[in-house]
Amino acid sequence: MIQLRELHKSYLVQGNNIPALMGINLSIKKGEIYGIIGHSGAGKSTLIRCMNLLERPTTGEVMIDGVDLTKLDDRKLQEQRRHIGMIFQHFNLLSSATVGENIAFPLKLAKRPKAEIKKKVDELLKLVGLEDHRDKYPAQLSGGQKQRVGIARALANDPKVLLCDEATSALDPQTTNSILALLLDINRKLGLTIVLITHEMQVIRQICDRVGVIDGGLIVEAGDVVEVFLKPKHPTTQEFVEQVADSHELREAVAYEKASGNRTIARVTFLGEQTYKPILFQTMQETGTVFSILQGTISRMKDTPYGQLVVELEGSAEQNSQTIEKLRQRGLEVEVI
Repeated sequence: MIQLRELHKSYLVQGNNIPALMGINLSIKKGEIYGIIGHSGAGKSTLIRCMNLLERPTTGEVMIDGVDLTKLDDRKLQEQRRHIGMIFQHFNLLSSATVGENIAFPLKLAKRPKAEIKKKVDELLKLVGLEDHRDKYPAQLSGGQKQRVGIARALANDPKVLLCDEATSALDPQTTNSILALLLDINRKLGLTIVLITHEMQVIRQICDRVGVIDGGLIVEAGDVVEVFLKPKHPTTQEFVEQVADSHELREAVAYEKASGNRTIARVTFLGEQTYKPILFQTMQETGTVFSILQGTISRMKDTPYGQLVVELEGSAEQNSQTIEKLRQRGLEVEVI
């Protein structure tokens, strides 16, 4: 659906070329929610704006549904952009227009008939839950309501792709959750391909299928969210995972327990239906191993339940090794810390 090939973007600053993106290669499947996560200045906003050529790449290809946008003239590019919706961090609504008028704006630009515009606006107001706010102005809306208007406006031309540029970073946590739930609902109802950039791992974990981690203008790690989240390889990815893993408290607990004697501390990961089965307890009973839980969580990544427990095994070295091997044989991921 979306393919970026050897994408480079540089800016001329005081006579010097400053690279923002360096050889980005990405493939995003039709109908998936793809997250791009990175720190401020990593290049993520530049990357997403290159996808609809709001920023024109210095070199490289931007293929959307088999069409290379970089090869199009202005008129054809404008036509292709109608198939690419975009929502922004700060909403970018017309302050002097009502909610209904904001949603209708791209349809008027496309010179659609009035009856068609009214019908489409009605449909979109219902989709985003703003039927009672049609005649209000942006100043009368909350941040979450403004973003819902932005989403409805981005969907007006029935796009194939929706680009989300930090769409939730100006919102409080509760409102963020409602907007993410709306995007997930839209993805499922419309089969829309969504590309979402953020600096929050919780956002990625909640609705994305796959993720790319960007650092210094490079994609440093990419893959299924479950795989990347549970087995982060690059230091930048590990930093983001720590946002939702209480790792500081864990490091203190591990340091304390290690200082107390020769004990084995392991992180046990459950995935899917394993999460709700007493595999750990049954294994410890079989091997006669005494254990204590230092840290634990059960959560979901989009539709996939998972759990992680950090446990201290208090048996002999041989007994602990046997226990770990049995856990692995039963399909659990076990990492000795």
